[in-house]
Amino acid sequence: MAYRILAWFLRVVTRVFFRQVEVAGLEHVPAEGPVLFCGNHPNSLIDPILIITTCGRKVHFAAKDTLFKGRIMRALLRGLGAVPVARKEEKDGGQVEAGPVRDAAERASTNDKAFGAMFSVLAGGGTIGIFPEGLSHDESQLAKLKTGAARLALGGADQAGRPITIVPCGMTFIHPKRFRSRVLVQYGPPIVIEPGRGTEKPAVTAVTADIEGALRRLTINAPDWETVRALDVVRRLYQPQEISIEDRVELARRFNAYYGQVAQEPKVLALMARVRAYQQKLDELGITDRELARDLSKLEIVGRVVRHLALVAFWLPLSAPGAPFHIPTFAFARIAGPRLTPRKDVVATTKLLVGMLLVLLSYGVCVGILWSKAGFSWALLAAIVLPASGWATLRVLDRLRLVRRGFAALFRRLAFRKEVLKLRAERYTLAEDVIRTVTEVKPAHVEALFPPDHPDRLLEHGEEDSRARRNADLDAEYDKDAAEAREP
Repeated sequence: MAYRILAWFLRVVTRVFFRQVEVAGLEHVPAEGPVLFCGNHPNSLIDPILIITTCGRKVHFAAKDTLFKGRIMRALLRGLGAVPVARKEEKDGGQVEAGPVRDAAERASTNDKAFGAMFSVLAGGGTIGIFPEGLSHDESQLAKLKTGAARLALGGADQAGRPITIVPCGMTFIHPKRFRSRVLVQYGPPIVIEPGRGTEKPAVTAVTADIEGALRRLTINAPDWETVRALDVVRRLYQPQEISIEDRVELARRFNAYYGQVAQEPKVLALMARVRAYQQKLDELGITDRELARDLSKLEIVGRVVRHLALVAFWLPLSAPGAPFHIPTFAFARIAGPRLTPRKDVVATTKLLVGMLLVLLSYGVCVGILWSKAGFSWALLAAIVLPASGWATLRVLDRLRLVRRGFAALFRRLAFRKEVLKLRAERYTLAEDVIRTVTEVKPAHVEALFPPDHPDRLLEHGEEDSRARRNADLDAEYDKDAAEAREP
């Protein structure tokens, strides 16, 4: 019962923190039987929360034993069935000390008990969640996997005398540290571990390699963030508009996975130089590729801004009752989050925890005061109105963000008309060249997710006169804008 209540509450929290949580591959999660969820670990405590709230099974997580020191965290982790695992002490920045600080025998005993507890869960047909990378991190690719997940699966299969299903889980955050961002949770094809393989080094190494391969097929991996950013521009120029997060992430993963095989080809080197120059021009103008691609007219932009303002006007009265509680909390969590932790991979978790605790505390104080001063009925009304007002506040903040973006796009269109039109023409040309180059250099065994003749693609490769026609349209639009600018 405690687990179901906590899981429901965490589901509400994640839906508040993230604007969109997209889940894919749930058909790969067995409805019953022992399961070992193995995920990548880019965002600290948010990672296990996402698995708990999306997988449809009760999951027991292996957690670093130091997380159990605080009373609140200990109660939360115990309620979720977490199992403490002892590790070597860490220095500032998350690096592991060369020498153990605590007694090695004590640590080994603690971990033996932890493995025993997890074996018992698997033997009973339950599920365990584990992050084979070990520590959470903000690197541009998977860290080297530890062998604990493989040993747990192999040992669990032997002890239970039944197969253990490993379900890889990849989490991709569009903006990892940002409030009201989006995240994709993907469950990949399962890896079934039959009993009898043993826990010797060859078997452990082989299963660890299988897990790593499965996770790499669900995550974006590149040697550095500069490469990730450049290839993300390529992905946006290549893809059709308005695709799902799952397709977007899959394209990004493929580009990053196979880029190394073609990076030194002359046509790829030339294309990447143009792509980086294009991104630099976008940065200088303060405009995004999405805004440039959509090519909205001034009237369309104004219409969208008016629509968002109308929705703000609708939600604003509903947000008023709880605004004194919510606005300061959101502002404090946003400002204090990066300052309360030195590690970038913990910023989102800090924001979530700080915001959640402050909101619950303010709700509790308000309801308590009303109960003591005005009676139970008023306290109950406040307990209903405050969360509803909080949701309305989120809607207002979301729409205000879109209004701000709309005004910024309108300003740039008016202030930098010549530059924007010139850059849009360059985008059309660059996008066609990206599609052509990707089609030519992609490995033969890789199927194109969106082939050049895809009906939803904005730019269809193969139209010989498309570039000239688009450039003529852009020239006409520029001449019209220039003429309007000369009018008194």
